[in-house]
Amino acid sequence: MSVASYPYQFDSRKVRSEFFRLLPPISFFVVAFGAAFGLAAIQEGLTPLQSILMSTTVFAGASQFAAVDIWGGADVSVLPLIAVVFAINSRHLLMGASLYPMLREVSPGRRYALLLLLTDANWAVSAQDYQNGRRNLEVIIGGGGLVLWLAWIVGTALGVYFGGLLQNPPKAFGLDMVLGCFLLAMALGGNKSPPRVLVAWCVSGAASLAAWKWLPPNMHVVVGAIAGGLVGLFWLEHKTEVADNQREVSGDH
Repeated sequence: MSVASYPYQFDSRKVRSEFFRLLPPISFFVVAFGAAFGLAAIQEGLTPLQSILMSTTVFAGASQFAAVDIWGGADVSVLPLIAVVFAINSRHLLMGASLYPMLREVSPGRRYALLLLLTDANWAVSAQDYQNGRRNLEVIIGGGGLVLWLAWIVGTALGVYFGGLLQNPPKAFGLDMVLGCFLLAMALGGNKSPPRVLVAWCVSGAASLAAWKWLPPNMHVVVGAIAGGLVGLFWLEHKTEVADNQREVSGDH
């Protein structure tokens, strides 16, 4: 296919601006949890090189914690390891699908390269911008992509070599709440459609809590996402409402 078939054009200046926009609020949180992972990996028997290489190539925080926990046994069982990692990361199936209206305008090579850098934080920003009538794939590269990847590697290295000096670093400074507050701010700052958004969040939260209590570990992430998505699927915005929201956004800028 010709280049003209993929109309989305990346702006290098926007990539740089997104890098510095998300650097301060998110990077410190990621460094702290990276340090916690580095310490946990060493305690479970991984070498410093293995721990840092894992963070460099895998780049999936919760999945890496689960993996090293299973790794700690005498015999590493591959199939349960794959199943646990897939369950934790299955939310990316929904995250990627929600960005498809933009991703389809990018060539396949760039599209899948972007998905390698997709995180909760840059997905939230990109999805909010799209909901508000702006197309912003640059945030996946410069925002949560490069920022969080570098911060995760640095944090892992700190935990590997200086983990003995750290005593529960994320919770000690309240850093375990940073990402949750960031995602909540993205949700509340999005397209203003109070009844629909409120119902989706309530259904998602209730389903997630129920899954957390009665289903296997980490399933609450997937169940909550699917439940909220179903609300959006069956409660669609009318075109007039979308047009009104677009005019509000244009008026704000």
